[in-house]
Amino acid sequence: MSRKSTGDLIKRTMNYIEQAYKGKTELWMFLLTAIIVSGMYIVNFIVYLVSSPEDMEGAYEFVKSIPANVNLAINLIPFAVLLALLFVFVKFIHQRSILSLTTAREKIDWSRIFFSFALVTILTLTFFAISYAMDPSGIALQFDPVKFSILFLISIVLFPFQIGLEEYLFRGYFMQHIGILVKNRWFPLFFTSIIFGVMHSANPEVAEMGFITMIFYIGTGLLLGIMTLMDEGLELALGFHFGNNLLAALLITSDWSALQTDAIFRYTAQEAQNTLLDILVPVLIFYPVILLVMAKRYKWTNWGEKLFGKVTEPISEDYKILDD
Repeated sequence: MSRKSTGDLIKRTMNYIEQAYKGKTELWMFLLTAIIVSGMYIVNFIVYLVSSPEDMEGAYEFVKSIPANVNLAINLIPFAVLLALLFVFVKFIHQRSILSLTTAREKIDWSRIFFSFALVTILTLTFFAISYAMDPSGIALQFDPVKFSILFLISIVLFPFQIGLEEYLFRGYFMQHIGILVKNRWFPLFFTSIIFGVMHSANPEVAEMGFITMIFYIGTGLLLGIMTLMDEGLELALGFHFGNNLLAALLITSDWSALQTDAIFRYTAQEAQNTLLDILVPVLIFYPVILLVMAKRYKWTNWGEKLFGKVTEPISEDYKILDD
């Protein structure tokens, strides 16, 4: 009797990083895709490094001179092109499905996206309401029904492409392909989090508040990476990122924020008042609460293995034979 007939041939579940093995994994494919798709981030970072503070200040002032909704649309449209380009490379160069880039599940779990979106939305609105009730002096109402309606339409249509590119590129493509290169899960987790933060270093908030702001960006990247590895898919990260960015555009804006929008509220201070505590509280308190809620709901276990374990190439695409 064959080993298969005796039940020794069993189906092996491939984790999220190992989904990359479902397609071609040649190094040149990874480098070509990474350089072309992330080119916008690379160029922005190089320009930031070589520009003087005066040049950056002039650029920020020019951006402010453009109508807010027009500026937002101009900034978001390129993400749609780059996301489509990433999907083309994955589908036709790596020859694997977009599903394998999204999740280790048999299909995308939309309920996870909606749950994560709802969770960050409720928590953000709650904390904002408490903060506003305690001290509204630094916040002004600027609600304009017409401008806000246009902003809402632009945000709903275009933000999914922006957050989609960042999640599919950093937590998806980079996480998977770097993972199979180094054969572990911890390095791509920390590497993609740091790169995610560095790619946001040209944002006006960093120029206004200093590089201490990078704690927030890198911490956010780490949060999204943990979600992805613990849950074996991008769904929770996609929902969180969309909710976070949508509220950042719709709820409140400021002269020093990356998103200059016709939001409901505006910070009235001419300079950022954020302190180390303001940056650390979301990262050290808000984010762990989110992870605990998700861990409870989705019954996450084996944290050490999922965040720091090895990545193993499957013996075959779907099966692993047990030893006698």
